[in-house]
Amino acid sequence: MTPLPDPVHSRAVLVGTASYRHLPQLPAVEANVVDLAAELCDPTVWGLPVRHCAVVTDPLSPQTVLDPVYQAGEEATDTLFVYFSGHGMRDTDSADLYLALGDSREHLGYTAVAYQHLRTALRSSRARRKIVVLDCCFSGRAARALTGGDVLAAEAAVDGAYVLTASPGDRIALAPDGERNTAFTAELLRVLREGVTEGPELIDLDTLYRVLEERLRAKNRPLPQRSQENGVGRLPLARNKARAGRRTLAGPVLATEVRAAVVATGLALARLLRATGNTRDALPVLRLALQEQQSAGARGDMVAVQLELSELLAETGQVGEAIEVLELAFQQVHKGYGPEAVLVCRRLAELLQESGNHLQACEVLKHALDISEHAGPA
Repeated sequence: MTPLPDPVHSRAVLVGTASYRHLPQLPAVEANVVDLAAELCDPTVWGLPVRHCAVVTDPLSPQTVLDPVYQAGEEATDTLFVYFSGHGMRDTDSADLYLALGDSREHLGYTAVAYQHLRTALRSSRARRKIVVLDCCFSGRAARALTGGDVLAAEAAVDGAYVLTASPGDRIALAPDGERNTAFTAELLRVLREGVTEGPELIDLDTLYRVLEERLRAKNRPLPQRSQENGVGRLPLARNKARAGRRTLAGPVLATEVRAAVVATGLALARLLRATGNTRDALPVLRLALQEQQSAGARGDMVAVQLELSELLAETGQVGEAIEVLELAFQQVHKGYGPEAVLVCRRLAELLQESGNHLQACEVLKHALDISEHAGPA
């Protein structure tokens, strides 16, 4: 039996655009990315480490979407999983698919992210296998592009890619009023959470597609589409919880992995709350996530939580506590030479300068310069 993709050498990028200036709002998209991140990081489903799952909410520029994909593609050597939920668009002058941003305008592809640019990012990835899941209108155009259904087929091909879409190329996707998730993602989450009765021990991509198609057809909802290269459809994506039994976990679970899943959910939720202006609820969520990570006795995603928390504290006027959080982060990263170490130094120096601690700010900035010199040119 083919095992699940190696979580250590795999990456996921989840993008969701819920808020729009010129297009209808899609509030269910917020829940989509939070819920899917939690499932992918759940040790009983896949067990992807929190730090390997990037969540991008309400992007306003193509680079905000594509930069994380390029970074994840460079880091992943096993599997790259990319998910987009939001409005899909058609340009007036072409049949191509565009992924809408917060400021996108109907039929104006240049205001959105061209799917061909996402394909380019996928093709540049070192990952042996790529999975693309698109929950948006006209997303079937992406699947058609990979199967040779249009004149761009030769340029669209991506070795080792599997594309799963929420609707055919000429149909809109569905976001039912009053439901937490969109129609397609709701069924996807249901498979991950509950498993497939009489299904295999590990749910592969072809099984996932078959079950989604059956369930959506039964509800008279838009039918998903798929395309694949090099037989990637046989790749398992998740443990089948229906085979695990009600009281038996689907696989060995460590306490640290459970804590990591809790931190991942908390960090993603806090970011969504901030994006919607709900700082009052985001603060306690981040504090709980940081406390949980510290209890785990491992670094994990602690720096990401600390950076997010310090930003929010500074925004709400709690500069002293923000400095304390960043000083703790500085103690953890000051011997490293990665980009997160530079980011911690820069933000800490800014807050120290604002609070009048100019000498200490200079020392931190000197350390940031030393890090940059050791890191060398990008």
